[in-house]
Amino acid sequence: MSLILSDELIRQTQRTEEELRQDIAVMLYGEEKLTLAQASRFLGVDRLEFQRILAEHGVPIHYSSEDLQDDIKTMEELDYR
Repeated sequence: MSLILSDELIRQTQRTEEELRQDIAVMLYGEEKLTLAQASRFLGVDRLEFQRILAEHGVPIHYSSEDLQDDIKTMEELDYR
């Protein structure tokens, strides 16, 4: 997913592009529009890093069935026992 932020928006909000992208990801995650995995991919960070970002914003972690399935798939791929 790509997102183009105008220079005008960046100037008006006095936020960096990365800060705005984080704000959007956190907001959409908080509204349960994106899963943890989707929001992490949107920012290009791993889940632990996104969880840290959520903590900085005071947003609790939602653990959906899709997140569980992603974790199970990852464990199977890593042959985790």
